[in-house]
Amino acid sequence: MQTVKTRNILGKAIAGLRAQGGGATIGFVPTMGALHEGHLTLVRRAREACDHVVASIFVNPAQFGPNEDLDAYPRQLAQDAQMLEAEGCALLFAPAVSEIYPPGFATSVHVSGVSVGLDGAARPGHFDGVATVVAKLFNLVRPDMAFFGEKDFQQLAVIRQMARDLDLAQPAPGQIIAVPTVREADGLAMSSRNRYLTPPERAAAAALPCAMRAAIAAVLGGAAIGESLAALETTLLEAGFASVDYAVIADSASLAELEALGDRPARLLVAARIGPTRLIDNMALE
Repeated sequence: MQTVKTRNILGKAIAGLRAQGGGATIGFVPTMGALHEGHLTLVRRAREACDHVVASIFVNPAQFGPNEDLDAYPRQLAQDAQMLEAEGCALLFAPAVSEIYPPGFATSVHVSGVSVGLDGAARPGHFDGVATVVAKLFNLVRPDMAFFGEKDFQQLAVIRQMARDLDLAQPAPGQIIAVPTVREADGLAMSSRNRYLTPPERAAAAALPCAMRAAIAAVLGGAAIGESLAALETTLLEAGFASVDYAVIADSASLAELEALGDRPARLLVAARIGPTRLIDNMALE
């Protein structure tokens, strides 16, 4: 696996991959590093679908708020590179901040609609940072397909909306591939932030997917959405969570909050804090 850190060398390396086999396809997996099985699942899915896999590792300062954990976010480039190489990744792009945001950088991508509410309300400016860096990475890599985990469901919706609105061709909107959330044995969604949990917090965190499944079962069984979400919140607080930022059942496409189920697919989305750590998760109502 080749590791590159500048845009110029990246372009040459991409051209070299494309030349293999007379027009090889490229699957792209953008990450912030601190890789776990969820990320590696994306790489495997990309390998199945494309000739070559390109991954990026970039801890994007534009998507962190002033009181968030940018400085504390885990960085382990050497270990991550070994994991990617073992999975057959062909190329790793690991730029410095100055490479992505050079002096004088003054542009931001804002996606309305799906970025409003949920994490958009809890983390002002977060999705502008996500959309901006993903747009730049798409332009630099120009992949045939890009792969994102459903765990960050609102992020996925923002990126898809951006691709549609800006008429992106590489990847085309239909080639932004959602990969189901990878979970631990007790159901907790895999996340780089799980490593912040103390052992007691980690044990208590398993209440999150359990409470979500219970709420979904209740709603599908005919219970009112409001009552079911209130019960979910009570369960989490009793299990040791400090607070629940939101617990919402929303339309899977628009992320508009639902008061009752209809004919369209729906999703339960939750963000809750345990100790200093904020966990997010989502599940389809099915």
